[in-house]
Amino acid sequence: MCGIVGLLAAKADDPLAIVKRMSATIRHRGPDDEGYMADGAFAMGMRRLSIIDLASGHQPITNDGGELSIIFNGEIYNYADVRDCLVGLGHRFRTRSDTEVILRAFEQYGAACVHRLNGMFAFAIWNSKSRELFLARDRMGVKPLYYAAHDGAFVFGSEIKALLESGLVSKRLNREALWHYLSFRYVPEHSCIWDDIVKLPPGHTMTVSARDMKPRIERYWDIPREPVTEALDPKEEAERFGALFEDAVRLRLIADVPVGILLSGGLDSSAVAAAVSRVHDAPITTFSVAFRDGGDADETPYARLVADLLGAPHEVIRIGQPEFEEWMPEFVWHADEPLGDSASIPLFFVSQLAAKQVKVVLSGEGSDELLAGYHFDQTLADLQRATRQARVGAALPSELRRVLRRVVSGNRVERLLLEPDELLRWMAPNMTSAFTSSEKRRLWEDAPRFEDSAEVVRRVYDRVSRRDPLDAMLYVYAQDWLVEDLLMKADKMTMAASIELRVPFLDYRLVEWLTSRPSSSKLRQEKHGVTSKALLRDYATAHLPREIINRPKIGFATPVMSWVRNDTNHFVSRTLRNRNAWIRSMFNGAELDQLLARVQTDDRAATQAWHLYVLEHWGRRWM
Repeated sequence: MCGIVGLLAAKADDPLAIVKRMSATIRHRGPDDEGYMADGAFAMGMRRLSIIDLASGHQPITNDGGELSIIFNGEIYNYADVRDCLVGLGHRFRTRSDTEVILRAFEQYGAACVHRLNGMFAFAIWNSKSRELFLARDRMGVKPLYYAAHDGAFVFGSEIKALLESGLVSKRLNREALWHYLSFRYVPEHSCIWDDIVKLPPGHTMTVSARDMKPRIERYWDIPREPVTEALDPKEEAERFGALFEDAVRLRLIADVPVGILLSGGLDSSAVAAAVSRVHDAPITTFSVAFRDGGDADETPYARLVADLLGAPHEVIRIGQPEFEEWMPEFVWHADEPLGDSASIPLFFVSQLAAKQVKVVLSGEGSDELLAGYHFDQTLADLQRATRQARVGAALPSELRRVLRRVVSGNRVERLLLEPDELLRWMAPNMTSAFTSSEKRRLWEDAPRFEDSAEVVRRVYDRVSRRDPLDAMLYVYAQDWLVEDLLMKADKMTMAASIELRVPFLDYRLVEWLTSRPSSSKLRQEKHGVTSKALLRDYATAHLPREIINRPKIGFATPVMSWVRNDTNHFVSRTLRNRNAWIRSMFNGAELDQLLARVQTDDRAATQAWHLYVLEHWGRRWM
């Protein structure tokens, strides 16, 4: 695990010196070691958090011929198996590291080496003979990789701040990205808050040649979109899920350093802890965060229940509103982009607690997006009602329908005029919608006429238009919300504490198998109603107490909205009412004041105020 940086720039006076400056900005990602190489106009570097092969895993690693060099951020969980295969093909290894396994696999298979790797990764391989740079990002997007191709230079890195430090990337605000942040609380798709910086999408590779400096990007994997297979016998299906899940957990325990578990007390992290107890011989320490004034957000009794049941040592850190406010300037620096997910800050503090004892932690991210948590059952019910209404519209004469579709928009009548297979795209279910377009235009009066933010989500729905509605929603959530909010937050906050996070639910074998299962394996209709995450609950029934299995999902709950509504210590009003606030140079001050006046009685206004509070701190730090 580490952070990587690099550049290819013929005009740069000293590429190695630039790379060292870039690397210094992400020292927190790898305080144990650093390494660099330069080859003419190309240079790259890394910061290492030593997890596997502590003694000889120094990077960059170069092959025997000296033409290939690699830097790598992440972990390859099946590296031992890949290594054995390569040894059988005649390769000889100088280290025990998974980094060298990637390099030898690239020697053997070229760009297709990514198909052999089970892990989370972002890596770069420089070929000094062909003068080509090859980059890759893991299938689900657990590890980030940013790049910029600007004015004859190509720059890449694990964090945006490293690219900005190069001095080769213009620092121009991407106003459309800001527009979408206001709705989503994160910057969606593959854009970035700065105009010239882009994210390499999950499951993609890139090749850049020194001859033309043009990135050539290819997708090598996607969440399967083929029709689902028939349901298995329930017992067989449960056994298959358990075997895949436990093997994913087993692989993520491989390390030459201590490993822990981030345990919230919810079903997902508790299931991970239960699986650890089944595949690992010794108890593993669990870590939780609680809130001094959290009320319903305090899940520590449930986390303690699970830890005691499994015989695991359990550590808890308690924080409150002062810690949120005090750490906000550091938070926006580590996050790089505006990120309004309030769970980010407690995640940092619990990671900091864990880092005192371990270097690796496991967590439960991805379960809801693969197994249908959240409120997908309610969304499907809404879709069914809309479908029934659309049938009423279908009875209208076709010519009248065509005319009405041209002139009607933005209301319930429009939904009546849609074909049934258009409804899901039109509704565009997604996780967050803090500001509507009309609300944003009132707040941001001189904003360009950007598209409605729902179109960002609709483009992803277009890729799965023929799938079962639930499968389509899960695909979209996993490609958007999961990558750009949950996984981005997980990477940035754990790395800020110099600790590695591993996510068993996102093992690609488990993802592919779950995607092939019918909707009834995820949302099960029963006498009492709909059971969400049915397969996971079946697994948990054998290993966890009923109190954990049957509790309603509350996510990584924080009391932030309560603090905002009550304006505890006036931390929101002090920030956003300040006449010198950066945000007031962007937005309509009178509209902002009206919004703040509603926060005590309007939950939506409180959510909007929090997102603007985060944005204000981001603007102070980065603009």
